[in-house]
Amino acid sequence: MTQSTAASARPREAGIVGAAIVAHAPQFLSLPVSEDLDQVARVKAAMQTVGDGLRALEPDLVIVISNTHGEELVFHCVPPFAIHCGDRAQGRDGHKGWWAIDGEAGAALTEHLYDEGFDPAFSMDLEVGTAFTIPHEFCGFPREQAFLPIFVNAYTPPQPRPERCFAFGRALARSLERMGRRAVVIASGGLSHYPATPMYPKPDLVTDQEIFQKIAAGNLLHVMSFDADRLDRSGNVENRALQILAGAIGDHVPDLAVFEPSWHHIYAIAGWTSGLAESSYVPLYPGFRASCSSLGRAIHTLVVSDAAVADFLADRRAYAMRYALPEDQIEALIALDEDVLRERYSINPMMTYQAKNRTGGKLKNRERPVSADSPLR
Repeated sequence: MTQSTAASARPREAGIVGAAIVAHAPQFLSLPVSEDLDQVARVKAAMQTVGDGLRALEPDLVIVISNTHGEELVFHCVPPFAIHCGDRAQGRDGHKGWWAIDGEAGAALTEHLYDEGFDPAFSMDLEVGTAFTIPHEFCGFPREQAFLPIFVNAYTPPQPRPERCFAFGRALARSLERMGRRAVVIASGGLSHYPATPMYPKPDLVTDQEIFQKIAAGNLLHVMSFDADRLDRSGNVENRALQILAGAIGDHVPDLAVFEPSWHHIYAIAGWTSGLAESSYVPLYPGFRASCSSLGRAIHTLVVSDAAVADFLADRRAYAMRYALPEDQIEALIALDEDVLRERYSINPMMTYQAKNRTGGKLKNRERPVSADSPLR
């Protein structure tokens, strides 16, 4: 088990506030003698921990994205994406009986996705298989708590292409923001397994380790490097749910990540339960900020004007005062410190480099002086 903590951030008022990747193997319910019961217990415990974290975010909508396994939406009608819009759904197999569905959210989401250029199918009475109900129950949500199932076609060609799944996830996130819902999204699928084929006892551990290591490091977008053929060959057709999630939340380091290989199925759990904080990374080449535009103009003028360079060298403070800068920016301009200008004021270092070079300042990270007419290298 690996764990990491993402940076804290102000809770979002609406949109996707938390997410998870979980398994849904029916062995969780039937517990046949072929299973390692200790392993199943560890996976269940990880799912419960993730669910506890998701509930702590106080969502008003729980979404489960998964696929079907030969029962619904695989023959009579096979849409790439479908949304449940009823108020309840009949479960299957070990989860028979009624499950509460947030159909009002489903209907509103369908309309918003139409506006986004997607045409998902919708149903008022579709059954929900264990691919949906196992994640719901084992993440600790009670059966009577309504959730919203979103179906993605994983097993019946032609399946939606990875890039379409990603775009669907982007549209899903935008739609939830416009709806004003605080949602957690649970994507449920593999990793590798080959149900109903001779490959069943041969999961692709090498590929799954690659996927898991990237996700655990915060690179969820890595799943987009798998085209339809590679998804099929590696037993990861269900990763289309992960590709939707990649579009919905982008790259974030999970708060919990668990990898459990078995003889027939690779169980992978990941949870983003700390609010999907925005990255605090300061780019080496930041974008300009409106509040620092005058400072940027003053530095750029040094790059393009010989007269400005002469004025700056004659009296740096007087030059800075021309631009009506606050005192802290005046001091930063006088010093022309590349790191401070980049990190505190979002001044592009390519511009600062040239300004400092033209004014004869000592350049950082240079082994020898650079003449004023040297090309930028």
